[in-house]
This record gives sequence, structure tokens and C-alpha cells, in this order.
Amino acid sequence: MKSRAVSLRTLIGYAGFALVFLIVAAAAVWRGDILQAGMDPEVPFQTYDPPPAPDYQQAPAWAMQDRGIAGSGPAAVFFIHSTTYDGGEEWNGPIGDADADAYLFRVVIPNYAGPFARSGRLSIPRYRQGSLYTRLTLRDDAREARAFAYRDIEAAFEVFLARHPSGPIVIAGVEQGGELADRLVRERITGDPALRRRIVAVYAMDTILAADPATPSLPPCSARDQTACLVAFSPVTDDNDGAARRRLRRALVWDSRGRLVDLGDRAAVCVNPVNGSTDEVQVPARVHLGATNATGLEWGARPALIARSVATVCKDGLLRHTQPDMESFRETGSWSDRRKSRPYNLFYSDIEHDVQERLAVWTARYAPDTTADQSPDGRPERQSNSASST
Repeated sequence: MKSRAVSLRTLIGYAGFALVFLIVAAAAVWRGDILQAGMDPEVPFQTYDPPPAPDYQQAPAWAMQDRGIAGSGPAAVFFIHSTTYDGGEEWNGPIGDADADAYLFRVVIPNYAGPFARSGRLSIPRYRQGSLYTRLTLRDDAREARAFAYRDIEAAFEVFLARHPSGPIVIAGVEQGGELADRLVRERITGDPALRRRIVAVYAMDTILAADPATPSLPPCSARDQTACLVAFSPVTDDNDGAARRRLRRALVWDSRGRLVDLGDRAAVCVNPVNGSTDEVQVPARVHLGATNATGLEWGARPALIARSVATVCKDGLLRHTQPDMESFRETGSWSDRRKSRPYNLFYSDIEHDVQERLAVWTARYAPDTTADQSPDGRPERQSNSASST
């Protein structure tokens, strides 16, 4: 009888252990789904009351405003940051959220705004960004929340233009910011010849754009002597074809009514930041100018750059690249942080060089003669042989 009782207790113990093991295993398998579900606002966007709109006439609406470094160039840089707000109660992040701001200043600005600091002074608007949750689901609610963010970017850009009525302009955006920059270009710039001529280039980093957009846009940059063009790319490691397929399958682009729709079977834009071209040629690592992990650096501090470390090629609309085998270039942080743009920049020095080259071309072309014309592809119009001189 005693032996039978011991055996029963043993069986109960084993069963309890097995139950705990199954619970732990299930939590590990479905952890992402559980965390993602916790970001869902659980209210239809149509009945959602968004946070108050920022007033871009006031300093708190800007993370930075006209801020440069020693020796900054003449460009005015309008920088649209990537997703920094995880979500939860809100579809769109409130202005001044402490965690979102901390990530912006610690990770995004040093890694992605830093490459533009030598070319000019940066203005970085805070905006009611779509939450990280809106980028993890393709629900209509999420698409509407992402599109909602554009109204803040457009309002900020008008204030930016009022402060910079003349001179060269660089527009740059990362991930969500690149998506919004694309719409800004199409709705605000392409139809305004005078404003278009001021554009040095538009950088849409970690962003997929349609090669045949629903409304007119700037052309992709095909060479570094070109201005008023797009440098757009979405990086994926060369050994991860599955990630490449998923990225294209889940890509959303703007339609003619300002809605985000599936990219579908359309081709995507890829401009290689290493050679500044759309050419689908293998660019060897020896040409690469420098990667860095600038996370945590103060504004103006020069990061350590690692050159000749990344080979690249534009393939099927994505920037496929090798990955440096270094601790600095491994994705760390929380589950949500690992689903944001990378906390390092493999093309920091390449982008920095690209914008400085295009700014030099723009300055040589337009600074002496502010009435110069520019062709649709961003190159100067050739004068007719019959033109007369006076």
C-alpha cells in the first residue's frame, strides 16, 4: 500500500513537471504573438481618439531644429525618424512619450541622422507616428494609423520651409520616416518646380518604394552627379532569402488617394548607397566606406567607422548585403526593439559621402545662378546650339 502511494506521488510529480515544461515551451513558441497582442489598442481606428496634434511653431514639437555640428554645410535637412513608439493604448504615439524619445535620441539620431550632419543643419519633427504594432500587422486599422501620421509631417514641413525659404534642401527618412518622405515628395514637391529644384536628394532608408508609383515622384538616383532624385533601399542579408520574400510580400506603398496598399507584383526601387546607383551589379566590400554602431553617442561625436566590410548588390528591389561578423552589428535589446530599424548603420559613411557629393554638385550647378533649369531626371538642361548670347 505504501509503495502504491509513493508511485502515485511520483506520477503526480512527473505530470506536474511535464505540465510546467509544456507551459514554458508554449510561452517560448508563442511569445511573439503574446507580446504583439499586448500592443493592440483593441479599438477600431475609425472610433479612435488620437493624441493632440503638435504645434510646430513651438520648440517641444521638434526633437531638433536647425541643429548642426562644427563645419556643417549649407543644406537644410528635414529628417523624419523611424518607429520609436511600441504601442499599447494608442494607434499613434503621443508627442513626448518618454520611452519613444529615449530610443530616438539614443539609437535613431546617432545612427541615421548623423550621416547628414556634415552637410547641413537638421530639423527633426516629433510626430504622431504609427506604433510598432501598425508595422507588425496588415490590418486596415494599422494602415490607417500609418497614413494618419502624414498630416503631422506635412504640417512640420511647411514650418520648415518658412524657416528656409531658399537654398539647398535634403530630405531623409528611415523606415516609417522614409515611407512618409515618399508621400511628402509626391504631394508637396514634384508639382512645385521651384521647390523641386532646391532638392539635393531624398533618402528613404530601410524603405520599400514602388518603382512605378501611383502618382509622379522624383526619379531614383542613377549616378552621383544627379540631384533632385531618390536614394531608396531596403537592406536584407544576402543569406536570408526567406526574409527577403517576407519583406516584399508585406510591403505597403502609397496609392493615388493617400492610402497604403500592397506592393504586390510591382518592382521596388533599390539605389545602392555604396555607389549611389540603381545598377544591379555586385559592389565589392573594398568599395564600402564605413559601417558603425553609433548607439549612445552624443550629437556631434564622430563614431568609429569600419570600412571595406560590406559587399552589396541591388537584387529584386532589395539591397542584399554581407553582414560583418562583429558584436557591434548584432541586433540586441528587447523583443520590440529587435523589430525596429537596426540599432546600427552599415552604410553610415557611404550615405554621408553620397549626400556631400550631391550637395557639391547642386552647389556648383545652382548657387551661382538661382534661375538654372533642371531636367526631370535631376541633371541640368542642355542649352540649344541656337541659343544666342548677348
